[in-house]
Order: sequence, then structure tokens, then C-alpha cells
Amino acid sequence: MSAEKVDAVVEAINLQKTYMLGKVPVEALRGVNLKIKKGDFVAILGPSGSGKSTLLNLIGALDKPTSGTLLIDGVDVSKLNDNQLADLRLRVGFVFQFFNLIPRFAAIDNVELSMSIANVSRSERKKRAEDLLETVGLKDRMKHKPAELSGGQQQRVAIARALANTPSFLLLDEPTGNIDSKTAHELMQIIKKLNEKGVTIIMVTHDQHLAREAKRTVQMMDGVITSDEVTQE
Repeated sequence: MSAEKVDAVVEAINLQKTYMLGKVPVEALRGVNLKIKKGDFVAILGPSGSGKSTLLNLIGALDKPTSGTLLIDGVDVSKLNDNQLADLRLRVGFVFQFFNLIPRFAAIDNVELSMSIANVSRSERKKRAEDLLETVGLKDRMKHKPAELSGGQQQRVAIARALANTPSFLLLDEPTGNIDSKTAHELMQIIKKLNEKGVTIIMVTHDQHLAREAKRTVQMMDGVITSDEVTQE
């Protein structure tokens, strides 16, 4: 394995994904080539149906490509069995539009949950969850349940939870889609600070303003990448 491949946390080579709608094949991805390096902050932009969510699902090991190659940390995803895919998912930090927190769990318990699945010791889980919630500005909200938190605060809990197992990268799927613009801006500042600390971030969005906050913007249309530009150095 070359040093360059290890440097790329994600590498897609002629990635294709075809779904069947009844008997009709739908080409969601039609030959995507993309390399994302450690420490990058990439925004993937595109209208509904452009293939960005399909690409995100493949990168997150939630689905397998129809053809082409997808390397995560240098490992070919298509060659992994179900158990290996489950292990890989623990190394990816997911943040969804709809928070997906467990309502009856306090913020700190929501953050600890993925660590308990990964068999992290109880004392280490608690310490790490506290540190992460402090990192996202929720030191005084650790014992609050989701219903007692605003949308922006719930999304911060979701980010802390996504970071719990020290993932190779964070996958953000429309992370500000359910919050107002002021809160979205505050959330983006937290995401940018995480990136400055070395966290690799891949964010799917349809929001041009948010995309400009990333270091790099990848535009998709009809299952292909139409542009890949450095937004800021």
C-alpha cells in the first residue's frame, strides 16, 4: 500500500451505483472519481437527485458500490464482509439532519452509547463524553435530555457523539437543515474549529453559503462530479 493511499482517507475510483426501481435501473452514480486527504474539509453540493446522498452512504459503508473501487483508509470496501463493514462504520462519525438522538437518554448518555458498542471502558467513556460535550460548548447541558435542548444544541450533541470513537473522518448529511440560519452559522464555527484541530470533514449540503465555509467544494449533477474546487487555503 503506497504512502499516498494511506494519506487519502477516502478514494473513489470510477465509482458507480445503480438501483432498481421495480424493473427500471436508476444510475445514481455514473463514474465518480474523488480523493479526500486527511485534514481536508470538503463540501459536496448538488440538487436533489444529483447523487450526493448516495455517495455519502457509500463513503459511510452503509451501502456498497455496483462497480468501481472505494477505498476507506486504503481498504477496499467491496471486499469486506458484514462484520468488517460494521467495524468500519465505527471508524466513521455520522451526523444526520434529524439528530437521531435517543429521547430518554441525557446528552452525555447519547455520546457514551457508541463507545459502549465499541467496548470502551465505563470510566473512559464518561471522561471522553464530558470532554467532547465541553468541546462543542455544552458543558452545562450534559444531563439534559434531547427534548430539553434546542435544535442547535441537539446537533452539537450529535457531533460530540460522532467524534466519540475517534473516527477517521466526520460525515455530515445536511447538518444545518433543521435549524435556523443564526444557529447554523454557530454550528459551522464549531465544525471549522474541529477541522482546524485536524478532524477530516465531508459535508453534504445544498446550501451554497455553508459550502463556502469548507476548504474545498465538490459539485455534483446527475451522478457525476461537475467541478472540484479549492474554496479556501
